Amino acid sequence: MAGQKATTQRERQGVVVSDRMDKTIVVQVSAVKPHGRYTKVMRKTSRLKAHDETNQAKIGDTVLVRECRPLSKDKTWRLMQVLQRAE
Repeated sequence: MAGQKATTQRERQGVVVSDRMDKTIVVQVSAVKPHGRYTKVMRKTSRLKAHDETNQAKIGDTVLVRECRPLSKDKTWRLMQVLQRAE
């Protein structure tokens, strides 16, 4: 299609911290980066709401989520796969 640019969907790996909602999970993603000026290693965490159609992810699972169109006010991620089950 002429005139449209291809968009790449971001993927994040994180841990499920809540699965109490129907078809929705909350995934905590953490990143470790050095501070821009002071070079101290900083840890940043963010919580993403992701769509889980079959309610397969449980608390403590490591999952892969991919960005998608807005599904609700807060939910713009979709569960791709469960990488590791919680013990």
